[in-house]
Amino acid sequence: MMSGRTTWFLVWLLTGSAAAHAAPRPASVKAARAPGKVTFEKHVAPFLSQYCFSCHGEKKKGDLDLRIYTSQALAEKDREVFEKILRNLESHEMPPEKKPQPTLDEREKITAWIETVVFKCDCDHPDPGRVTLRRLNRTEYNNTIRDLVGVDFQPAEDFPADDVGYGFDNIGDVLSMPPILLEKYMAAAEKILSKAIVTDNAGQRTAKRWAAEGLEGSAPGGPADGGARELSREGDIFVEYPFPDAGEYILRARAWAQQAGPEIARMTFRLAGKDVKTFDVAAVESSPRVYEVRVTAEAGRKKFAAAYINNYVNPKDPDPNNRDRNLFIEYLEIVPPASATPPVLPASHERIFFCQPTGATRPDCARRIITRFATRAYRRPATEAEVTRLVKFVELAEKEGEKFEAGIKLALQAVLVSPHFLFRGEIQPEPNNPAAVHPVNEYALATRLSYFLWSTMPDEELFTQAAKGTLRKNLEAQVRRMLKDPKSGALVENFAGQWLQTRSLAQMTPDKKEFPTFDEPLRTAMQRETDLFFEAIMREDRSVLDFLDADYTFANERLARHYGLSGVKGDQFQRVSLKGTARGGVLTHGSVLTITSNPTRTSPVKRGKWILENILGTPPPPPPPDVPELKESKLSGSLRQRMEQHRENVLCASCHARMDPIGFGFENFDGVGAWRTKDADYPIDPSGRLVTGEEFKGPTELKQMLLKKKKDEFIRCLSEKVLTYALGRGLEYYDKCAVDGISKNLAKSRYKFTSLILEVVGSAPFQMRRGEGGKTMAAQ
Repeated sequence: MMSGRTTWFLVWLLTGSAAAHAAPRPASVKAARAPGKVTFEKHVAPFLSQYCFSCHGEKKKGDLDLRIYTSQALAEKDREVFEKILRNLESHEMPPEKKPQPTLDEREKITAWIETVVFKCDCDHPDPGRVTLRRLNRTEYNNTIRDLVGVDFQPAEDFPADDVGYGFDNIGDVLSMPPILLEKYMAAAEKILSKAIVTDNAGQRTAKRWAAEGLEGSAPGGPADGGARELSREGDIFVEYPFPDAGEYILRARAWAQQAGPEIARMTFRLAGKDVKTFDVAAVESSPRVYEVRVTAEAGRKKFAAAYINNYVNPKDPDPNNRDRNLFIEYLEIVPPASATPPVLPASHERIFFCQPTGATRPDCARRIITRFATRAYRRPATEAEVTRLVKFVELAEKEGEKFEAGIKLALQAVLVSPHFLFRGEIQPEPNNPAAVHPVNEYALATRLSYFLWSTMPDEELFTQAAKGTLRKNLEAQVRRMLKDPKSGALVENFAGQWLQTRSLAQMTPDKKEFPTFDEPLRTAMQRETDLFFEAIMREDRSVLDFLDADYTFANERLARHYGLSGVKGDQFQRVSLKGTARGGVLTHGSVLTITSNPTRTSPVKRGKWILENILGTPPPPPPPDVPELKESKLSGSLRQRMEQHRENVLCASCHARMDPIGFGFENFDGVGAWRTKDADYPIDPSGRLVTGEEFKGPTELKQMLLKKKKDEFIRCLSEKVLTYALGRGLEYYDKCAVDGISKNLAKSRYKFTSLILEVVGSAPFQMRRGEGGKTMAAQ
């Protein structure tokens, strides 16, 4: 049969390369407020000079010098910077509290100018952008193989790790295709289909033969001419065979002998250590003979041996041909019963071979099997040309004497290494015209939906809806169905695990001396708590504001003891009340508190930065170069006091003023999330004041402040995170209309989780795409 790299390269070429598709009207959103007669020269430049240059001029705090923006054109070319300016102005985080503050009118004029000039978007005719041709990541590959083929053994575990972009590992721009991965895909396709398909399925078993020269045994000797094995002394050679059924088997050996002495050479067959029959081997080298016996055997693994039992040696015999008797065996063979029960076919085999061929229907059956499999694998109807190319693999295999099943297996291996399977591409009418905006077609919509919510291919229901052209009008019902399906657990593992960064919990190594109670059962329980909490919000369609604060969580006895909660027994997780405690929401989960700590202590900086990035969507700039680490050995006092000494560095002060108060608000939780009131010998002070002026006394007040005063920032941040994950690309300035619409409509539905998903699915970027060219729609 065909094999090797050359064959698979031809497979890759034959199956073609993936292409670029298109489908609904986006959820309507309001246009941004107009800036009136605000201009860059008369209003924006003076504003920047008066309120921003003192920090972002000559000092270049955050590595940002705003003096370079001397015209509207320059501002429009650097939208990323002005997006940060917009967020900081809207959240009142900039200018810093101790600096001169603009009036409310000034602030609104500048933010309106940025929104409508720098981020000029027509929300009535939105630019949906386009997604890079995207490779399946490892999780998506495993899940898709599970649902397509019906085998579940994680074949992608051996693949290189996926790169991460914008916080997620499903981003098309970073999912590269290293050469080693193509090799892995080829090996995986063979392994997957070997598990899924039984190629020896003719209704009776064939003989199994072993060349004697490669067999183990106790008889001395070695290879002889013609591939035979010489037995020069008494002893045996043997095979171990898994007798599949009880019944009558034929045991065979092809043998001949060199005769000497008064007797004929003798050979005994033994099965499971018992002698079955002894043969006089009179055959000679020029005409070897097959010796056989029929035996009744029970099913199970047994040893079949052929033994030489009457060696003779007389070196003094005057006749040289009569001095040494030797037995020569060419092969051993076992023939199963003709009536043996065929092997039980796995469900994966039955799924693939939904039709059984006869001589006349063989070509049609092969085409039907391949069409169905390729259509599901490519996530759209396979074309006639694609199927015809694949059928050639079956024809080639049969010409070389292979069975029908083996030919189908080869064709399906070609499908599994095709770019149409490995990549998610969407065909569209005008791929090179950036002004051509089209809804994605219903097959592409089904694929976007299934990989968003399930991290796998569409199921039969989605395929059926897409084929009928009814998916778009039944979208809400399908989303609700999919969120109730167990496969939506992928959204917990893959979205929540990356948004909250709890995937990194497995790599955390808290110091054993500082945190002696931390162990693997506790680590596992922490991860499970966060997963169950997210899953409850999803499946019970609760408010996403529960992520910020909630009066319940999930715990087993081990985690409850760590948290100081009573009344929880056993290893099973259960919903527990947090009323009367400082805990609530993901911010006080042991998983989050542990990943935002150092190995030996808490880290207010990491905790504050984590909340700014993942909860409020206002990440601080990277630290300036050459800023020294906090050298704790030279500083004394509580951690807060040591951090205050560290912040005397003016390069650090402005950013730490944003991060540290938030982080210190959770200082009552130690480096692994347990409650405490002291840090060593120092009482903990969890109070703080945000740069926007709000004050709090501890974690409970801080959570409530985030819930009430920073709710809009959180909703926008969460909307951006979910949309990024759903699209598989980073958001651009022209996505602002979509994010605004998702955030505003979510508030109208009392922040229900399902509403968030429906808003994302109904948005223009998810439902539509445009062609690619030198300019975007908004820039034309």
